[in-house]
Amino acid sequence: MRRSSRVRIPEAVLKEIFPKKLRRLRYSDHLYAKLKNLILSGKLKKGQKLTQNKLARDLNMDIPSIRPVFQQLKKERLIISRGRRGSIVA
Repeated sequence: MRRSSRVRIPEAVLKEIFPKKLRRLRYSDHLYAKLKNLILSGKLKKGQKLTQNKLARDLNMDIPSIRPVFQQLKKERLIISRGRRGSIVA
């Protein structure tokens, strides 16, 4: 019998290269770009309320996927956090 010349990649290495949440991370990056564009273009007005719960419900996503998007927007001072009352466009 002839042996295959393919090298088998160990499962641990595959998990490191392709994490389970890969698609979620890409979608959150897309969501970040979209929200940033809406804020900078003026479609989301200054003082307009944004909540993670409403956004998650509208987009059929889970809140942990949306949190990094809000954190990045806060870091860039595009939104202002008001604690449990949500965030507003800066």
